[in-house]
Amino acid sequence: MKLKEKVALVVGCSPSINAGIALELAAEGAKMVCVDIDPTFAKACADAVNKRGGQAIGVVADVTNEAQIQLAVQQACETFGGIDVLVNGAVIQIRRGLLDISAEQFRKQMDVILVGTFLFTKHVANVMIRQGRGGSIINIVSTEGHQGNRGNAGYGTAKGGLLQFTRIAAMELAPERIRVNSLTPTATDPTEGERRTKEWGLAWENPKAGQRRGYTEGDKGVPLGRRPRPSDYGRSAVFLASDESEMITGIDLRVDGGVLARYWRWNPGVNELN
Repeated sequence: MKLKEKVALVVGCSPSINAGIALELAAEGAKMVCVDIDPTFAKACADAVNKRGGQAIGVVADVTNEAQIQLAVQQACETFGGIDVLVNGAVIQIRRGLLDISAEQFRKQMDVILVGTFLFTKHVANVMIRQGRGGSIINIVSTEGHQGNRGNAGYGTAKGGLLQFTRIAAMELAPERIRVNSLTPTATDPTEGERRTKEWGLAWENPKAGQRRGYTEGDKGVPLGRRPRPSDYGRSAVFLASDESEMITGIDLRVDGGVLARYWRWNPGVNELN
């Protein structure tokens, strides 16, 4: 119970990555505030925590609306008495490349991913400062924030911006003992998310890039042999949220099976000679 008596607010609660993180935080004792723009996701994620014996509420908020963010933070404090952990995971992907994406589509991804993270961080940090007991903020990035991927210009740019925002926020909040780190997932095994979708009784389709010429699919290219699962990210988020990482701030924890570290000409799982 590494997070016993702590309150964690998770922004974005779709059945795959973020729900996996929320459930792992709850399994370690955190009281959960599950925030999503979709009421069914917020409720289903909170219900899943409660059914496992945890404590959770679902809260609806649009991360581009500061007033709604403030109300979500207020509701968390009124229900559980404060906030100790924030996970910024709200995201939107508009899969278009540089020559095809409109300015409006580009801005929309900046608003959700970057501005939404900034606003939640700002308002939750103010709560943490008033509490005087420090805290942990975790920003969910992506391997696309580290590498240039064709055909997804806005998403990759926003995720790359989160890496720098994490460093800046970590330095600004360090005097208050509030640690700010990022966690980098990669292409994720869909099994857990698909199972949760059925358990929750929801209609949700895990976003897929589709087959593209020159790109590997599935587990090919992952040095450790398989794509991570949401629960893999969740256990790493528990570490960053807990006192076990009390001297860690401003870093990016990659949970990617080694894909960012490998030499680009080495393609695990692909036999180019046959």
